[in-house]
Amino acid sequence: MIQQKLAEKFTILNDRGIGMLTRIYNIKKACGDPKAKPSYLVDKNLESAVKFIVRKFPAIETRNNNQQLTQLQKEKSEILKNLALYYFTFVDVMEFKDHVSELLNTIDACQVFFDITINFDLTKNYLDLVVTYTTLMMLLSRIEERKAIIGLYNYAHEMTHGAREYPRLGQMIVDYENPLKKMMEEFVPHGKSLSDALISLQMVYPRRNLSADQWRNAQLLSLISAPSTMLNPAQSDTMPCEYLSLDCMEKWIVFGFILCHAVLSTDAAALSLWKLALQSSTCLCLFRDEVFHMHKACEDLFVNIRGYNKRLNDIKECKEQALSHAGSMHRERRKFLRSALKELATVLADQPGLLGPKALFVFMALSFARDEIIWLLRHADNIQKKSTDDFIDKHIAELIFYMEELRAHVRKYGPVMQRYYVQYLSGFDAVVLNELVQNLSVCPEDESIIMSSFVNTMTSLSVKQDVFDFRGMRLDWFRLQAYTSVSKASLGIADHRELGKMMNTIIFHTKMVDSLVELLVETSDLSIFCFYSRAFEKMFQQCLELPSQSRHSISFPLLCTHFMSCTHELCPEERHHIGDRSLSLCNMFLDEMAKQARNLITDICTEQCTLSDQLLPKHCAKTISQAVNKKSKKQTGKKGEPEREKPGVESMRKNRLLVTNLDKLHTALSELCFSINYVPNMVVWEHTFTPREYLTSHLEIRFTKSIVGMTMYNQATQEIAKPSELLTSVRAYMTVLQSIENYVQIDITRVFNNVLLQQTQHLDSHGEPTITSLYTNWYLETLLRQVSNGHIAYFPAMKAFVNLPTENELTFNAEEYSDISEMRSLSELLGPYGMKFLSESLMWHISSQVAELKKLVVDNVEVLTQMRTSFDKPEQMAALFKKLSSVDSVLKRMTIIGVILSFRSLAQEALRDVSLVPISSSFQVAMNVYELSSAAGLPCEIDPALVVALSSQKSENISPEEEYKIACLLMVFVAVSMPTLASNVMSQYSPAIEGHCNNIHCLAKAVNQIAAALFTIHKGSIEDRLKEFLALASSSLLKIGQETDKMTTRNRESVYLLLDMIVQESPFLTMDLLESCFPYVLLRNAYHAVYKQSISSSA
Repeated sequence: MIQQKLAEKFTILNDRGIGMLTRIYNIKKACGDPKAKPSYLVDKNLESAVKFIVRKFPAIETRNNNQQLTQLQKEKSEILKNLALYYFTFVDVMEFKDHVSELLNTIDACQVFFDITINFDLTKNYLDLVVTYTTLMMLLSRIEERKAIIGLYNYAHEMTHGAREYPRLGQMIVDYENPLKKMMEEFVPHGKSLSDALISLQMVYPRRNLSADQWRNAQLLSLISAPSTMLNPAQSDTMPCEYLSLDCMEKWIVFGFILCHAVLSTDAAALSLWKLALQSSTCLCLFRDEVFHMHKACEDLFVNIRGYNKRLNDIKECKEQALSHAGSMHRERRKFLRSALKELATVLADQPGLLGPKALFVFMALSFARDEIIWLLRHADNIQKKSTDDFIDKHIAELIFYMEELRAHVRKYGPVMQRYYVQYLSGFDAVVLNELVQNLSVCPEDESIIMSSFVNTMTSLSVKQDVFDFRGMRLDWFRLQAYTSVSKASLGIADHRELGKMMNTIIFHTKMVDSLVELLVETSDLSIFCFYSRAFEKMFQQCLELPSQSRHSISFPLLCTHFMSCTHELCPEERHHIGDRSLSLCNMFLDEMAKQARNLITDICTEQCTLSDQLLPKHCAKTISQAVNKKSKKQTGKKGEPEREKPGVESMRKNRLLVTNLDKLHTALSELCFSINYVPNMVVWEHTFTPREYLTSHLEIRFTKSIVGMTMYNQATQEIAKPSELLTSVRAYMTVLQSIENYVQIDITRVFNNVLLQQTQHLDSHGEPTITSLYTNWYLETLLRQVSNGHIAYFPAMKAFVNLPTENELTFNAEEYSDISEMRSLSELLGPYGMKFLSESLMWHISSQVAELKKLVVDNVEVLTQMRTSFDKPEQMAALFKKLSSVDSVLKRMTIIGVILSFRSLAQEALRDVSLVPISSSFQVAMNVYELSSAAGLPCEIDPALVVALSSQKSENISPEEEYKIACLLMVFVAVSMPTLASNVMSQYSPAIEGHCNNIHCLAKAVNQIAAALFTIHKGSIEDRLKEFLALASSSLLKIGQETDKMTTRNRESVYLLLDMIVQESPFLTMDLLESCFPYVLLRNAYHAVYKQSISSSA
């Protein structure tokens, strides 16, 4: 018996059988896909030759030069090369069949005893081999192109080498056209061994195939049903049978009794098992997603067997039973398992030490749940009844989640279990086994050596050992089962059942020490989902759609970690395919979860923004109006008009049952975030996925889009949200995002930094416009353009731009976008970087105006040169002034520059108010420090941004001396042109606004800033040039005091005040200097006149 090496053969053949199934499965899928099918099978030129080969298969006459095969002559070497992998896989199947047949004959000759409860490994491996062999031959028969592939290869080989390589292969394909029918004949001699092995399941299968109510009454898998026994180790006489797959047993029973069908008529136990299996399902899993519709197959096989009418009736009854009751039975089982696994996972999370004594419960729970999930997956894809309710389980994610939780407990607390069972093996199992061995009446030498080695191995165990490896011991027990199960064994295991049961328990205990991961794969592997992608994705979508189940959605990405366990070393080429599928599915699931969470967060943000909007000052106007009217007893509103709800009423609840939309959103978000936060990361095919990063990434993208969207910028109508309102909305949005940290461990500050810093640039990382570019564009192209058109004026008293009464009313109120609060809000939104970009854009416009002014100076250079030296000669100045061209254009452009600088001043002041970084005034030392100070909003004597903008204008054709001269003459041009302002009706000074309605008061800022910048660039004396300007301007203005024309001098006093404004604005000029050029008494009288005129006009 030792020479037969049954244990080794079973181990090798079962593993090879799975490998062969994997290869045949991949060939079937390749041949079913037009893109992956061998080119010779789809080539139109070879179509007739292929049909001829299939028709004549397996005997193809190559001697006769058949015209249909001539085309193959050219391709024979390529055919041999490209079809070799397919062909030799079929050859491997044939060789596998030969080895299996040989082993089955050996088993019959040795009259091996099989009982799943005693020699578990031997019986399980025997039944597995029978089912694997049957499945392989059935899957082979489903490859429609098998004859074409083998025929083509045989023909090419014979034409090349003169003989066929494997003549028997073709005959095997023909013999197994109907594989089950052929195998029924083949298994007639093996009927006794097979039926004995199957009938031994009567103690196991019916006990496993119970209804949910029976499980519930027995309080199956409950640790707390009997608190007094909670610490007692879970024991059973049939330990490995307790977590044996139900799906596996049903395949043994159905296929086994088909192959040895005669026993169904002679043994009531066999018939009972068979009928119970047929009632439980409508189809069985052949391999992966290939299924076997067993009722129809059994009917087709038994219909032609005489005397099998009773069997056919049994099949029909079982089919009806399966169709009507199996779905609901399995649904109730899943319902029970959800609560049972939840309880088990909760208790073990609280008391992980119970994993030691109650490990069996964990693996039973995993196996039971896995069977039910696979059953649902298989039947949902192959529904045979009209009602589909039993095959749609929206709570399947919950069951998978609790399985993953139990798996996580086992992986996390593996050392706890290992320590427990090492002590158990050495302290209890070794003692009991030693007693059993000592009490054996007969024990041959070989068996005695093995038994003694078991005892010695367990006795020598210590928790201090680093590495444990019981694989040798388990293989020895497998060998011992084989030695003691043959008919003529001196020590028959059938007579020593206690020894078999004890050893089965010990083997389970050894697996708890060194094979926890392998046992997890055996009991809870769900890699089959890889081959049901559509159903997998549908289950995931159902899970996300149901708020109560979304907390379990993480179980779907976690399942992708199982996929690689279904690969086999005999088919390495599918590893990449399955690996890629696992990666793409995991990525898709995590992405969808993050999107769903992002959408919920966006909805909450929208609600919060609406609530924040209700608190804006503009909404209190109606309330104030009602209060005022009530005080004055005025009735303005209509009777019966409903009173407007005040902000905050949404927080008032009459009872706890009242649920708002915001409550529902928060509940749904907390559930989904639990799932996203469940694991910090997961490894799928050597790739690490971090669920939280998916959410962070989506939040960044959505926050960016939302900020830009909340500006409500309309390019057609040039409408945009007020900065203060946008800031309120952004703050509300950020408050919601900050609250996400309560649900998920993500760094929301990083999101804010990434998004808000990008919004301070003119384009974000995706090349899209930001709020900086939108507001910069609006203020430049809309607000300041209307200022230059005369529709808006800058009111220094209000520090804001205000609409002027015009025929065509503007679509916006300038004051609501440019007052102090709005500019501060803008500064907070754009930050120093954004305000710097705004400033640079303003400076670009100023530089373009200065360039035009220089052109005007060049046009009048001779006249201006003369005027510069003749300011003390009134007659000559008057004559020269008449020669000047484009005087109004110069003043208008300088006014525009002044307006832009005034707006920039507002912006800089607002930035300084909101800036959190205090910058010392001692920084104002050098040019680069000026830039730093300016960027922080601090005022500078010389505007660095303006200097940079104007210095980039230097012309290559003009010498520096000429540039300097033009700059000097520009100041002369402005100075001598100022008197013309007096004739403009809009030049009247208004004390209320501390300025002029045509914005000429902005000239003060323009003159000082432009002079400082130009003479800094040209390294001239700013003070000297401004003194020269003051002398020219005062001289020119004093002349209009002598004018008699009222139209020319209508606003003379208002224009006089410009001199005072220029000096007040300038850090380089003093009032003493002004007094030497322009008598202060004239200024005092001018102020008196304009204030008097203002009072009279208002009266």
